[in-house]
Amino acid sequence: MSLAYIESASTLPEFNLAMEQYVFDCMDRKNDYFILWQNENTVVVGKNQNTYEEINLPYIKNHHTHVVRRLSGGGAVYHDLGNLNFTFIINSKKSEKINFNEFTTIIANALNELGVSAYVNGRNDILVDGKKISGNSQYIKNDRTMHHGCLLYSTNLQVMPKVLNVSDTKIVSKGIKSVQSRVANISDYMKKPMTMDEFKSYLVSYMSKRTKIEKYIFSEEDIKQIEQLKSDVYDTWDWNYGVSPEYNTVKSKRFDECGEIKVFMVVKNGIIQNIRIYGDFFGCKDVSQLTSLLEGCKLRVEDLRNVLGQCDIDQFFHNFSEEQFLELMME
Repeated sequence: MSLAYIESASTLPEFNLAMEQYVFDCMDRKNDYFILWQNENTVVVGKNQNTYEEINLPYIKNHHTHVVRRLSGGGAVYHDLGNLNFTFIINSKKSEKINFNEFTTIIANALNELGVSAYVNGRNDILVDGKKISGNSQYIKNDRTMHHGCLLYSTNLQVMPKVLNVSDTKIVSKGIKSVQSRVANISDYMKKPMTMDEFKSYLVSYMSKRTKIEKYIFSEEDIKQIEQLKSDVYDTWDWNYGVSPEYNTVKSKRFDECGEIKVFMVVKNGIIQNIRIYGDFFGCKDVSQLTSLLEGCKLRVEDLRNVLGQCDIDQFFHNFSEEQFLELMME
């Protein structure tokens, strides 16, 4: 099996996220894919997040910043043209669960060969000198895995805290004072300066030493289908922001190995009428499958446990247990 390399010519995030999905859903599964792409000023929110909670809307409107939702879970991230995004799309086994190390280790090793002392830390980060230089996320569906990450190469770190609303629980859990204090640019640690184009070429060269690479250029039909997906999904308010009903009960907690989970419920006469779950967690299955099971359930341990017995909670929340979910729901 060869590795098809794609470099996006667009810097529009709506196009690039549609492009990722198109490769994932529609392109030849005989190949694995490695994609490099860049976005102009953008906040990309995780699939499970409440967009309005994650962004500084007035700043974003005044500074012409895109807001786009991705297919994978995890937290919101800021992109600009100093940020390089990479994507691996590979076939996976049905039993396979989220595994960040398989991909983050490749990138960390590539950086180490450049003299950048990068290492994998936490559930989905690559760090240098204790500072985050890459966040990563995954999406798994139909025996296929999409792993994507952002590499802070020469990003404007001063803008990042202005566009993102980072929750206090995340700041406290990581023992940090601000977003800006815990991130860094790769270029600051390079022994020999590189332009962004040179850095891209290096990563492709590094990958070619590991496996056979063949460059793929999108056809006119490919572009047409990507543009249609962009128009149908990634350009829409419904996908990027979405409509949320009002709630009368809110549960919120951060779990070290899983992330932050927020449960919004309408509860009447002790029965869950409506429920939505947001957060920066990862999962192999869409959390809406779980909320559908929970609607109509009594808000008590024995009834919740019966519902959870119909599914595998770890499929919705990576590194999370049934007991932790019950603890959250009943606190």
